[in-house]
Amino acid sequence: AEWLLDVHSESTGLSTDSLADAGYPGASALGDAVCGMAAAKITSRDFLFWFRSHTAKEVKWGGAKHDPEDRDDGRKMHPRSSFKAFLEVVKRRSLPWEDVEMDAIHSLQLILRGSFQDIDDSDTKNMTHARLNDLKLQGMDELSTVANEMVRLIETATAPIFAVDAGGFINGWNGKIAELTGLPVEEAMNRSLVGDLVVEESVEIVERLLCLALQGEEEQNIEIQLKTYGHQSHDGPVILIINTCSSRDYTENVVGVCFVGQDVTRQKVVMDKFTRIQGDYKTIVQNPNPLIPPIFGADEFGFCIEWNPAMEKLSGWKRDDVIGRMMIGEVFGTELTCCRLRGQDAMTKFMIALNTAMGGNDADRFPFGFFDRNDRYVEALLIAHKRTDGDGAVTGVFCFLHTASPELQQALQVQKQSANIALERLKEVAYMKQEIRNPLYGIVFTRKLMESMNLSEEQKQVLETSAVCERQLQKILDEDNFEKLDQGVIELETMEFTMGTVMDAVVSQGMIRSQEKGLQFIRETSVEVKNTCLFGDQLRLQQVLADFLTTAVRFTSSSDGWVGIKVVPTVKKIGDVLHVVHFEFRISHPGSGIPEDLVQQMYDRSQEITQEGMGLSVSRKLVKLMNGDVSYIRQAGVCYFLVHLELPLVQRDGGSKAQ
Repeated sequence: AEWLLDVHSESTGLSTDSLADAGYPGASALGDAVCGMAAAKITSRDFLFWFRSHTAKEVKWGGAKHDPEDRDDGRKMHPRSSFKAFLEVVKRRSLPWEDVEMDAIHSLQLILRGSFQDIDDSDTKNMTHARLNDLKLQGMDELSTVANEMVRLIETATAPIFAVDAGGFINGWNGKIAELTGLPVEEAMNRSLVGDLVVEESVEIVERLLCLALQGEEEQNIEIQLKTYGHQSHDGPVILIINTCSSRDYTENVVGVCFVGQDVTRQKVVMDKFTRIQGDYKTIVQNPNPLIPPIFGADEFGFCIEWNPAMEKLSGWKRDDVIGRMMIGEVFGTELTCCRLRGQDAMTKFMIALNTAMGGNDADRFPFGFFDRNDRYVEALLIAHKRTDGDGAVTGVFCFLHTASPELQQALQVQKQSANIALERLKEVAYMKQEIRNPLYGIVFTRKLMESMNLSEEQKQVLETSAVCERQLQKILDEDNFEKLDQGVIELETMEFTMGTVMDAVVSQGMIRSQEKGLQFIRETSVEVKNTCLFGDQLRLQQVLADFLTTAVRFTSSSDGWVGIKVVPTVKKIGDVLHVVHFEFRISHPGSGIPEDLVQQMYDRSQEITQEGMGLSVSRKLVKLMNGDVSYIRQAGVCYFLVHLELPLVQRDGGSKAQ
């Protein structure tokens, strides 16, 4: 710059590709590093310079590989000698400055001149200094406004924020942290963070954070716990995840620490509860206690996620052998699996049970069996339940196996034997029914032949009694659902009949046993009762009355000498046209009567039931089904069944049409 002011003082700039040729005295010292220069004068004391190095900065050969030891023939011009001559020509010379480059330099010179024009004028300097002072004052005001706005934002922030000075005393406490802790701002200020506000478990953590932050090292995502005050003290400490920020003055010295936090108290409570539940789950499921049943489970994709110790013991396969494998195909299957199932049918049923549970319908006590590791067949009952997450979405299935203890296995064996015996009895009953039907058909055929003969009225009455007894027997043989009969939920038939026909059939069923025991049969039935025409289930009425009568005959000794049946009717009028008859059937016999245990069986009050007790129980339920009632009464020297029953009375108009 001094050289330009001395030699080219009148020039506004200079450009050269060789400082040596331009006469710069220090060109030899610069050597090949700086050869070309372009200078632009901005003010009397300011210049801009551009410099360029030697032209031949790099040697690039287009022919043979360069070897410094090679020598060319001096009599001829070779590539090396030609380039050497070129270097002598351009020695200490740079590439020339192009017009485009000079135009750019000149444009920049004009721009900078306009910016620095009259920079030395004293009045302008004073104005500049005044303007700078104004800008400083304006900056201070803006800084104050920004600071006030920052304070307002911190105080109204939804995140808990508090700050301490270098001594660890509170100098900032926003509204959110005051709300969470129950400690107002005015009470929190100047209190020791470590000594007064932090719970004992977090003291060491907060001390470390303060120490690091005062040294300029900030921490993130650290959990601390603060005490609560007032009505919130019963809720326990506030749990915060905080970040520390070092507070600095204008000289960049650390003067305090700011804590910006996030309230995770509720989340922490939920997570702790989840952790406890998870611990309880592991305590229960993974407990080797023999009271815990075998348990295994799968996720929604069918992979095994649970295999407890009881299942390990039952199957012989360890937890690590099955966890992560497909439940269907790898753990349970028909071929090359841990627990082999007995055939494709068993595998299909198992898949249906799992899919049913995944669909939300639990599979309860599903028969399940598999071969364990020692090829021993294990039988159990499978209970499958869906597995859900916190939102109730199904995430898999849990399966519980109920295996029988030796006592239960023995009980099941007895039950199985009882079932087999019952099945055999059913077969015997079916056989007996069939064998009874054959002679019954013969009796029916014979009766029909006799009906075609010329019979007296008395003979016709005897045949009619035989016919209703045949129909009663046929009704009993056709009964195919004894369970409904025992529960008293069968359907009753409605037909027109006379009470005399019913009484003849009932008495005829008890006559043979009475005659065998030498008992006198006393029948107290008026002619009016015999001719009463009724609506109802004639065959069921015959069945129950005959059962009570034959029971009385069975438990009457020959020395007592008699059995009686008495029917007392009472006509009731319902409305203008409907009449019903209330019947009282009294089947009496002398002596001590039937055993009390048999009476209790009739009322279903006895744990054990005999054949006679079952018949009385069914008969009582049939009476109840016909809106009647039956009781057994003991009096001095005589006992009797008392049956109350109401039946609609058939009324005939002038043309003898039944109504």
